[in-house]
Order: sequence, then C-alpha cells, then structure tokens
Amino acid sequence: MPLVLPVSESTSDFLKQSDSDQLTPLQSTTMSLRHTDQLAWLDACEQIRQLASRYAVAMGRRDVATLAHLFVSDVRVGRHSTGRDALRADFEHQLAPLGMTVLHVTNQIIDVADADHATGVVGTRAELELDGELIVQLIEYHDTYERRQGDWLFTRRKHRLWYGAPIGTNPLTLAPANWPASAVGMGDLPD
Repeated sequence: MPLVLPVSESTSDFLKQSDSDQLTPLQSTTMSLRHTDQLAWLDACEQIRQLASRYAVAMGRRDVATLAHLFVSDVRVGRHSTGRDALRADFEHQLAPLGMTVLHVTNQIIDVADADHATGVVGTRAELELDGELIVQLIEYHDTYERRQGDWLFTRRKHRLWYGAPIGTNPLTLAPANWPASAVGMGDLPD
C-alpha cells in the first residue's frame, strides 16, 4: 500500500516556481492530481523524471535535435525568439566551446499541479571539458513542464549554478562565476 501523506505534510505538492524562480507554497485551493488520481500522478512523475534524464543523455551526445524536441514547440528562447529551431541554434551556441559534456541527474522534486501542468527542481552534477580543462558544476534546474498530446515536455528550464570549478579545486574559495558569462566560479545559489 502506498504511503500517502496528509496534505499538511506534503512538500512537493505545495511548492511551485514564482516569477523570481524561488520555490513558494502553491496558492491553489484545489487538490493536486496526486490526491485525485494517484495513478495519473505517478505516471506524470515518471515521465518527467525520464524527461530530465533524456535531457542529460542528449546533452552528452550533443544531440541538439533531441534536446529541442524535449521542449514545447512554441518554447521561448531568450527575450526575442521562440520555437525549436531557435532553441537548436541556442544549444549549438552553448555547446560550441565545450568538449566532453556529462550531466548526472541527482535530486528531483516534481509538483504535478494537474493533468497537464507541473513544475520541478532538478539537481545536476556536470562534468565539462572547457579549454582543455575538466570543470565540475553543481547545477539546480528550475523547470516548468506541460503535457501536450500525451507527452510531458519542458516549457522552461532555468539553469541555476551552485558553483563551477576545475576538478580538485575547493569551490568555497572561488570568485563569483556570473553565470552564464563564465562556467567557473561560485554561482548564485544559495540565495
């Protein structure tokens, strides 16, 4: 029998992303999908977990076509562009200076608001080859997901950096990275 926590004890079902990318209590007075259809909730959570892992694998393979198809077709790219073609070009630009790229998905919180909308936070450790040096980053992605035609996709994925440093460097001694200007240095987390 699955463990079902009382509403007041649930963490993930009452967290959402605000415009400032901070997790805040969900303001909805309706019950989440977890409370109304547990099987649909479990399916949504598993599909979203797979989405984060597919992103990590596609990034390592430099498969920008797959990366773009993990997002909704009308994804906003930067301030002035939309669509998967713009996203592919953006990924190509981001990956150009990098050699080997390995992402390890770690902790994940998923808040399924309803049958078609969810938010989440995905912890990730990245190992990146940059200018002949191996860099490690600790990343926290703040995601927004939407289900379209039966598939869960990213509508937004915000990269938040704990730190980036050459392997073997004490990250606590680093100057600010000012991500995305630099992959090396302390990030903006914790706030």
